[in-house]
Amino acid sequence: MIDLYTWTTPNGRKVSIMLEELGLDYRVHPVNIGKGEQFQPDFLKISPNNRIPAIVDGDGPGGKPFALFESGAILIYLADKTGRFYPSEPVAHYTTLQWVMWQMGGFGPMLGQAHHFRRAAPEPIPYAIDRYVNEAKRLYGVIDKRLGEAEYLGGADYTIADIITYPWAARHEWHAVDLGEFPNVQRWYDQVGARPAVQRGMAIPKV
Repeated sequence: MIDLYTWTTPNGRKVSIMLEELGLDYRVHPVNIGKGEQFQPDFLKISPNNRIPAIVDGDGPGGKPFALFESGAILIYLADKTGRFYPSEPVAHYTTLQWVMWQMGGFGPMLGQAHHFRRAAPEPIPYAIDRYVNEAKRLYGVIDKRLGEAEYLGGADYTIADIITYPWAARHEWHAVDLGEFPNVQRWYDQVGARPAVQRGMAIPKV
């Protein structure tokens, strides 16, 4: 059994989608970040950076409980554990990995900044809004080009690169991006979003 500590954010939903795709048994523990529950001592023992998501795998390496934080690390761990959604052939393996790193280093953080300055900043800062919305559009251009070359981000097959990217793309309206301007992303977005496991994972946690 895997315990998932999560909230209704793109980062949290990466892991719930992965768990649904894998069909693994798991329990959901909502961590309400709006109420500061991520700073509770018990959660910090699992996720010392006070960020969701985090997991505790009761059947971790050596059959012992294993705690893990950071969504990218969790997806790689679950893919390695099950042998799914992360190709072993070297070219496909590292191509997938580079898109996972791209999401973790750019697509998530930059879009998160666009969300903050458009929706949460105490007062509008036009420079910041323009900076991060323009960067969001640039990043969409990067994946639009990639998805014009391959069906999925990692190549011919659906992988953790798609799972980790989709929940952020699902908030395209939050960062003022019209998917109609990126037809290859639109095709991919519709294709991934039609997967039943993705739909279930996007509805977790139920709050």
